[in-house]
Amino acid sequence: MTHTVLVTGVSRHIGARVASVLAASPDISRVIGVDTVPPPSLTREGGGSLGRTEFVRVDLRSPDIAQVIAAADIDIVVHMSLVSAPSKGTGRALMKEHNVIGTMQLLGACQRSATVRRVVVRSTTAVYGSSPRDPAVFTEDVEPHEGPIHGYARDAAEVEGYVRGFARRRPDVTVSLLRFANFMGPGVDSPLTRYFAQPVLPTVFGFDPRLQFVHEDDAVEVLRRMATEDHPGTYNVAGAGVLLLSQCTRRAGRFALPLFSPAFRMLGEAARRAGLVDYSPEQLRLMSHGRAVDAGKLAAELGWTPKFSTEAAFDDFLRSRGLGAVRI
Repeated sequence: MTHTVLVTGVSRHIGARVASVLAASPDISRVIGVDTVPPPSLTREGGGSLGRTEFVRVDLRSPDIAQVIAAADIDIVVHMSLVSAPSKGTGRALMKEHNVIGTMQLLGACQRSATVRRVVVRSTTAVYGSSPRDPAVFTEDVEPHEGPIHGYARDAAEVEGYVRGFARRRPDVTVSLLRFANFMGPGVDSPLTRYFAQPVLPTVFGFDPRLQFVHEDDAVEVLRRMATEDHPGTYNVAGAGVLLLSQCTRRAGRFALPLFSPAFRMLGEAARRAGLVDYSPEQLRLMSHGRAVDAGKLAAELGWTPKFSTEAAFDDFLRSRGLGAVRI
C-alpha cells in the first residue's frame, strides 16, 4: 500500500528535509508540501531540492488546508510548521496565530477527513519549562513545576492540548507527538545557533545550565519513521548526554560575558528589537536553569537511538560554521 503525505512548514530547513526524504520513499506515492512562502533549496551540502514534493502555497490559518487534504486524499500528515521566533517584520501576535490558530485549522481539517490515518506533530521540550525546582531529567509523564507562560513554549503547550483533544475525538487515527530538544547541525538557523555564532556570549551570572541538542539528521530520521510507521504517543527526542553552557562556550572558542539577570534581560530586548538574537523570557530561563530530558521511551519504541550525541551534534554545528572547537 502506498501513501499520500502532507508536510507543513516546508519553507524551513527541517521541514524541507523531511518532505524530501519522504518523497524518496518507495512506499509513498505522493508528497504535498505546504507553507505560506515557496521553499528554498536545502542548504545542507548535497541535500538537493524537495525532489518529488509538490508545493502548495497555503496559510494554515485559512480553511483552504481542508480543501488540500480532501482533494489529494491525504492519509498521513506531518505537522512541522511551528515557528520558534518571530521573523523580521512580524510580531509575536502573528507568530501565535500561525502556531496555534494554524494548528487548530489543520487538526480540524484532519478530524473531518475520511482518509487521514496518521498524524505526526513536531513539538518541543520547551513545554517542560525551566525552573530551579525541575527534576534532573524530564520523562514524558512528568508535569513541570512551572509550565511555560511566554512565546514559543506557550504556543507549543497549547498546540499539544489541541493534539490530545484531536486524538480523543479520532481514536482511529495514529497520533505521534514529538518533543524535540533544540535542533543543531550545519543547516539549522535558530535563536540558539545564532547565539553560539556570536563572538561574545552573554550568560546569566551565577548559572551554568545543562543543554541538550538533537542533530538535524536524527530529527529527520525520527520524523521519517513516525510518518511511515504506527507509533502513537508522546516522545522526547534528544541526543544522549548534556553539555553545560560553559562547555559549549569553550568548545566554540568564544568568550562568556556574565551578566546579572536584569542586564541580560535588557540586552535581550535590545537584541530582539535589532533583529539580531531572540533573547525571549523563555530563553532567559533556559540560560539560567537549563533543561534535560530522558529519551528512553523513544529508543524502546523504535529500537533505535540517535546517531549523534548532544556533544557530537554541537561539534558538527561548530565545524560547519568554522568555529574553533576546543576540547575539554
